[in-house]
Amino acid sequence: MARIVVIGAGLGAMAAAARLAVAGHRVAVYERTATYGGAVGRYEREGFAFDTGPGLLHLPAVYRDLFVKTGKESLEQSVTLTQVDPASRHVFSDGTRVDLPNASRAGTVAALDAALGAGAGERWGDFLTRAREAWDRTRRPLLEEPQPADPAPLAREPYPALKAGLLRRPTTTLAQVGARELRDPRLAALLDAYAESYGFDPATAPAAAAVLPYMEQTFGSWYVGGGLRALADAVYERCRKRRVEFVFEAPVEEVLEKDGRAAGVVLAGGETVEADHVVSGAPVPALYRDQVVGWERQDDWPPHQEAGTSRVTVCLALRGAREAAAAHRTVVHAADGRPTVTVLRPDDPALRPDGEHEAVTVTATVDGSSGAEGWDAFADRMVEAAGLAVPGLADRLLWRHVRTPEDVRRDTGSAEVPGPGLGGAGGRLLPAANVSPLPGLYFAGGWSHPGGGLAHAGMSGALVAGLIVEGTDFRGSQ
Repeated sequence: MARIVVIGAGLGAMAAAARLAVAGHRVAVYERTATYGGAVGRYEREGFAFDTGPGLLHLPAVYRDLFVKTGKESLEQSVTLTQVDPASRHVFSDGTRVDLPNASRAGTVAALDAALGAGAGERWGDFLTRAREAWDRTRRPLLEEPQPADPAPLAREPYPALKAGLLRRPTTTLAQVGARELRDPRLAALLDAYAESYGFDPATAPAAAAVLPYMEQTFGSWYVGGGLRALADAVYERCRKRRVEFVFEAPVEEVLEKDGRAAGVVLAGGETVEADHVVSGAPVPALYRDQVVGWERQDDWPPHQEAGTSRVTVCLALRGAREAAAAHRTVVHAADGRPTVTVLRPDDPALRPDGEHEAVTVTATVDGSSGAEGWDAFADRMVEAAGLAVPGLADRLLWRHVRTPEDVRRDTGSAEVPGPGLGGAGGRLLPAANVSPLPGLYFAGGWSHPGGGLAHAGMSGALVAGLIVEGTDFRGSQ
């Protein structure tokens, strides 16, 4: 039985902790804040409740596997999962609206044809066929296996080149995919929104980002009853049942090194905790920035994804009942100075005081220049855009709560929000490998392979547990 210290109580770190505890190891989690969940947070006020991180779950099989492997109760026995249908409603800059069904390619093609004109659905369907090629080429190495020692093959673009006459014309960015292959600004905006929701700029994101809409439209979008925070609650309780120890408000200031390998951690205040292995769920850039690990020069840092984007979230408390025709998720695309926003309107009694009120969450991806006017002014424009998704929003508004990138930093350790690892782009969007250059130190969570997002974070926990339990023989999830 090994002693294992886990830094941070995010979803990826807790997924690793539960699996390692089941394998017979003694696991202790040290979290710098007063609660667990990392980016999967909750804001509550006056009977209203809001998810402050992800609002939907994709690839729930990741957490089904976690619960099967760590106890008798399944995921569905621990939380209530519901497929969202329509998966999303889109409001384009010209006023066109379309509802896309959940996990139905034929339904999506038909909906796009009906809303955008004949041929639009066919072009989107052909695009998804090419996106599947990229998915098939990268699914195992980017999601299910440890990152290879030489990730150079993953740096090559997996999205197939579009045939033009007798030649194949390479496509290097997602924006080029939209312009060359979709040939409709609304379809291009639809494609862009998938990348932007994960924090990627379509103008610079590789064509391989096509796997993001493919993943969502193929495997579906799911809501967790009570909000996504309920999933964090369930994973935390599973850890507790497996006798994982949690210590909150216990920042880790240093990873101890002895005989060339990780040997424990030093907590704020000087307490030393010895360990045979250390698993860090903290943001990898923050570990280096704060010199928690012993790489003093930036040139010495192992490569990791440079996210560059964060999120602003506006929680809206509304009077009046949610109308029957409301969509759970609406994407209002940018127009007239308004940013692209995602509006979440879950029909969940657990999130509102009563049936005559509604809790609505509005999010936007932002970069360093977005808040130049001040976050309150930016939130004004977000709420204006949300009004296209929520009838009578301005008259129904009781109050709002704005969460800025600094709030993200406070809760997670980094203002930036990592995206899933992507192939192509010369490897610049690959997360840090799970195995660090310091033997005995492993990385789990959104900043490590396979990257950000709830499903990817859960996969990182499975990969780290496999590497510790099976060592170099571990070849990935089956």
